[in-house]
Amino acid sequence: MFDEIVFGKINRLPKYLFTAINEIKVQLRQNNEDVIDFSIGNPNGMPPKIVIDKLCESARNPKNHGYSVSKGIYKLRLALCDYYKRRFNVDLHPDLEVCVGMGSKEGYVHLVQAITNVGDCAIVPEPAYPIHYHAFIINGANVSTFGIKYNEKFELDEDAFFESLNKALYESFPKPKFVVVNFPHNPTTVVAHRSFYERLVKLARKERFYIISDISYAEIYFDDFKTMSIFEIEGAKEVAVETYTLSKSYNMAGWRIGFVCGNQKMIEALQKIKSWIDYGIYTPLQVAATVALNQCDDFVVEVREMYKSRMQAALDSFSKAGWEIQKPRASMFIWAKIPKQCQNLGSLEFAKQLLTQAKIALSPGAGFGKAGDEYVRIALVENEKRIRQAARNLKEFLGNYKHV
Repeated sequence: MFDEIVFGKINRLPKYLFTAINEIKVQLRQNNEDVIDFSIGNPNGMPPKIVIDKLCESARNPKNHGYSVSKGIYKLRLALCDYYKRRFNVDLHPDLEVCVGMGSKEGYVHLVQAITNVGDCAIVPEPAYPIHYHAFIINGANVSTFGIKYNEKFELDEDAFFESLNKALYESFPKPKFVVVNFPHNPTTVVAHRSFYERLVKLARKERFYIISDISYAEIYFDDFKTMSIFEIEGAKEVAVETYTLSKSYNMAGWRIGFVCGNQKMIEALQKIKSWIDYGIYTPLQVAATVALNQCDDFVVEVREMYKSRMQAALDSFSKAGWEIQKPRASMFIWAKIPKQCQNLGSLEFAKQLLTQAKIALSPGAGFGKAGDEYVRIALVENEKRIRQAARNLKEFLGNYKHV
């Protein structure tokens, strides 16, 4: 009984579904098996050389090894403001509307901690990146969900979204204070257009809730689509914050540089709680990240083209292997419906069998919520040669698979 009281919060968290795949992957590699790993969105390239050089230069400065600034050094916050102006034509105040995080995930979790009271309610559409949902659970809040609907082009069905959102707003108790959106979407790759953000901001102002918009994959988009910021919509700063990261677009995942920006009251809350919790990211990392934002726009274009090429290689080679997959509009992922002959397995069992028999690691869709169980997520973090090798392994797996 005592343990239930002490560990009540942590016991609200379910077992991390991806653990089962990770354990199998580790065991295979310990047995010297060659695993082609598409399971985690962990970029496999190097950051820009100029960024690494600046990190080394800054690390040699004796003044840069003490405590840093919990909300981020001024020049890095200013660099994000300049990026937003250049990319979205949005003005941000570096002191009042920007906070640097140890990656956007940490920034998101501490934001939720700063603004959430026990018993509050948030709305998180599913499937969802797990921390979008569970950050509120960790902090003693409740979460209402509804399924995301989209067309064959992976474009959000706006009417269905707002029908479900309005229903959740009126049926949830207490009335939700927060709505989380994430486009380009992880895991489904679904994209949203200006009309969606216009309707969402209007509804937030009417119904008095805050929006948390995650645009971690803003720079990875294809063909005629281009990601926008919610702050391109008039009045959005009154009701919204946005999270962004250097992890994907600059190959800087391990550097842990992310941002939360927007609504001044929410940014002030985040800055305040971080001032109690941490002393900021290592200063040379922040200095180098400033160079990335200020001088590496061309590198971002190269990264985008790389993911487009990998995506096309996966679609073509997997199709020849017997697995037809829809083309995404954005992000570094493919959201793939389980092959017809394997759909009886469900996403976790399919992922397990594909890993043990074909040495291909994927993320089971069920790990992103019940609405994802007919799918798996493929992270495009292997080069094209490895993608084609995976397709050969896949073809053999599907050829030998017998539906029981």
